[in-house]
Amino acid sequence: MNATFLLGLALGMRHGTDPDHLAAIDGLTRIRPRSTNGIFFALGHGLVVLLLAAGIGHVIAGRFAFAGPWTLILVGAVNLWRLLRRPSQPTATKRPIVAQPFLLGMLLAAGFETASQLSALVLAGRTNAWFLGVAFAGGMVLVDGLDGYLAASTQHLAAIGQTNAKAASLLLGILVVAFSFGLGGAELAGKDLDRFALPVGLVLFATVIGIRIWARTAPRQIMNADLDHDSV
Repeated sequence: MNATFLLGLALGMRHGTDPDHLAAIDGLTRIRPRSTNGIFFALGHGLVVLLLAAGIGHVIAGRFAFAGPWTLILVGAVNLWRLLRRPSQPTATKRPIVAQPFLLGMLLAAGFETASQLSALVLAGRTNAWFLGVAFAGGMVLVDGLDGYLAASTQHLAAIGQTNAKAASLLLGILVVAFSFGLGGAELAGKDLDRFALPVGLVLFATVIGIRIWARTAPRQIMNADLDHDSV
């Protein structure tokens, strides 16, 4: 059971680095700037995977599968509009459906099936599906939760005028739009991108996390510059 839990946790963490997760969470944070977006997104996503693994979620997933790619495209469209509009600071809309992280996670789980998610479903046939589903969701919460926290932090720093954060926000916004349209369009066109999910996801995850960490370093640099100026 311990080995199954660790494997489920690892598969969930791997799934959390998928490009659609990163695009959705970062795009969502620009619409609904909350540090808990990644956690609730992962919980919604994990709920659908759990129901599928237990064999009781296929009807729901089948009926709402079409909404996954369209939802991701909608996230990309809203973020493109915000990029072109270039607001002075991120503002939350009045609770639109797409801005609810739990529901967004559920819709993308129904619309996108990647290798790690399918592996979890196969493994569920050999062990306790509920136990595996909880471990899988836990792995996603760790990765997506960190991603959501750093995304919200970047947006907050950009809103108060931090230079690196503003540049990072713009760059990440462009990545969100590109991947949202690209992944959503590929899914609608029936293109199988599973074989690219792991390398693209890991590279994108490392890039996104690196940009967000870089955005957080500027306040210390500014503080050191101020201290040097005062000493002179």
